Amino acid sequence: MTTDEFDYDVTVVGGGPAGLTSALYATRLGLDTLVVNRGGGRAAMMRDTHNVIGVTEETSGNEFLQTAQEQVQSYGGDYRRGFVEDVEALGDDADDGFLVDTGDEELTTRRVVLATGFSDERPDPPLPRTGMGLHYCLHCDAYMFVDEPVYVMGTGDSAAYVAMIMLNFTDEVDILTRGEEPSWSEDTAEMVENHPVGVVREEVVGMEKDEDGWLESFEFEDGTVREYRGGFPMYGSDYHAELADALGLEREDSGEVAVDDHGRTSVDGVYAVGDLTPGHNQIPVAMGEGAKCGIAIHMDLREFPRSTDEIAETGPVSESDVPAISPELMATAVTHEGHAAGPREDADVVEGRAAADD
Repeated sequence: MTTDEFDYDVTVVGGGPAGLTSALYATRLGLDTLVVNRGGGRAAMMRDTHNVIGVTEETSGNEFLQTAQEQVQSYGGDYRRGFVEDVEALGDDADDGFLVDTGDEELTTRRVVLATGFSDERPDPPLPRTGMGLHYCLHCDAYMFVDEPVYVMGTGDSAAYVAMIMLNFTDEVDILTRGEEPSWSEDTAEMVENHPVGVVREEVVGMEKDEDGWLESFEFEDGTVREYRGGFPMYGSDYHAELADALGLEREDSGEVAVDDHGRTSVDGVYAVGDLTPGHNQIPVAMGEGAKCGIAIHMDLREFPRSTDEIAETGPVSESDVPAISPELMATAVTHEGHAAGPREDADVVEGRAAADD
């Protein structure tokens, strides 16, 4: 299949910060790009955006993502709500491309980016609302609970460690095992015993919230009531790796898809970014991964410069060969407000040039 026979150069599966940034870079670097997003995701759940420079607290996750979607589309990228049911390699070589099945249609693409993320395992209710006493990111939200009473739910090493880390921000921290016995290691148990962290083994049976909906306290099965302003459940993650497994991608022992520093997976032509991959689950980190992935795909797919071997095989690059950007992306670029010459009122020149090329 030749380059111009593919429906897209790049198809990104997932519309979180990592996937949208990959699509943004790929589109602005001249690649016809599609984002297929089923909706939801961890970023969409955010009531406020933290730790993203230039984005203020009152911006919700949905507002943040909506702006990103509009940016990708403004540069000529396609965005669709939908669910990718399957991705299949069309041959043994990455340049053979991939077939993407969305249920409604099948399309071909030269490269695939998986940005499908994961879901946090939720404890059983009673629970406060996410973002109003129930939080999943210590690095994002610890600042909110400076000098406030905090809980951590869980029985494993991760719960114990998060509880001890929270002592950097407040002197009131409890681990709630919710009727289960701790399963952390002996070394972790010794650490917990030597930090001022409470361990509450009774199950949570009730909860009080203030008039704004924020958590105030939990009631336990022994009748005691303990005040908390917020906390962190630590029950693990459910990686959305069905497509990764179908493609045979290598995964880490902890469940993430194994990647190099630019998102390349163990299968040529397939990339993975964001929470599906190892590293800190942070929006700025995800955006950085997306940027590096988009640049890597550009370097992999760009037409020029041709190597000396390619020139010897196909001849010199002619004026009719350049530029290598598609007519559709060119038309969008020259009318975009960010174009160097300023937005043009129409794309007649581009359309004429495309017609001449035909």
